[in-house]
Amino acid sequence: QAQLVESGGGLVQPGGSLTLSCTASRRLFRDNTMGWYRQAPGKGRELVAEVTSDGNTNYEDSVKGRFTISRDNAKNMVFLQMNSLKPEDTAVYLCNALHPQWTGYVLGSWGQGTQVTVSS
Repeated sequence: QAQLVESGGGLVQPGGSLTLSCTASRRLFRDNTMGWYRQAPGKGRELVAEVTSDGNTNYEDSVKGRFTISRDNAKNMVFLQMNSLKPEDTAVYLCNALHPQWTGYVLGSWGQGTQVTVSS
């Protein structure tokens, strides 16, 4: 059984919206801060949003005011609502649990991710 499964990506025009979903295993999700990452072609993976187990959120500067991360603790799911999308948001989006002690490390094996393409 996969630990992390992302869905909801697609092709959208600039200014459009998408909502991504991530289903995590109970072991990985419970009590951990969950994050959405993205990786654009030729670039490294970056953390764009995170949400703690009690709902506190933090965002990378380029997505503040446009993206909203949320979680459903009963369903072990994390969501990323993306509005006012820009071509530079084009990337594969992935989710994972942040390591509680080691900055930059994650707890789970990476899933396949979901492709988001912003283009006219």
